[in-house]
Amino acid sequence: MSNQNQLAHAQKNITDDVNNSLSRLKDEGLVLPSNYNASNALKSAFFKLQELKDKDGRPALESCSRESIANSLLDMVVQGLSPAKTQCYFIPYGKQLQLNRSYFGTQAVLKRLTNVKDIWANVIFEGDVFDYEIDGGREKLIKHETKFENRDKPIIGAYAVVKTIDDIELLTIMTRKEIETSWSQAKTKAVQNKFPQEMAKRTVINRAAKNFINTSDDSDLLVQAINNSTENEY
Repeated sequence: MSNQNQLAHAQKNITDDVNNSLSRLKDEGLVLPSNYNASNALKSAFFKLQELKDKDGRPALESCSRESIANSLLDMVVQGLSPAKTQCYFIPYGKQLQLNRSYFGTQAVLKRLTNVKDIWANVIFEGDVFDYEIDGGREKLIKHETKFENRDKPIIGAYAVVKTIDDIELLTIMTRKEIETSWSQAKTKAVQNKFPQEMAKRTVINRAAKNFINTSDDSDLLVQAINNSTENEY
């Protein structure tokens, strides 16, 4: 059997595994977004995976275990993510394939939670005016003023806001030192150094997500998939 045929055979088997697991989870109550096409997302994922190589230059589809590939793809579908929309990406670690979310992916996932109306994050640059207070034991944003030229200055922090359906805004703040401490524990340091603004947003929005989703009333299946992807980074 040629390499191309082997690849097509492996893709079909893994896709069948994912679809079977997905059918079982739907029977258990999992609901995917109405505008989400799982088949298209899986095709997009395999297109990315065909180009992905591990640190030794071997194709990830050959070096990573079938189980880890299927689990990563299942977590992707459960969260309603698509690589084509740069909402997630795959990283091989030894024989394990892991799914990581982008900033945009975490935004999309959190908006699926029943109590979330919106979520966003911003970077605080040197020279910005940033002020917050503790109101009733909860951090509350007062103001953030910035200028265009500040975007070329050092990042001094970042914050994320989760807006609930009751219009309550939940603030999560991280200083530059806290962000760098988080980065020091992560596996994707090269990406963080190359795209510090997006990665700072991603770091603080992941912290906000972790604080929020574990107190939500949403499906345990969705929450577990979100936590899996967050933990993969570390």
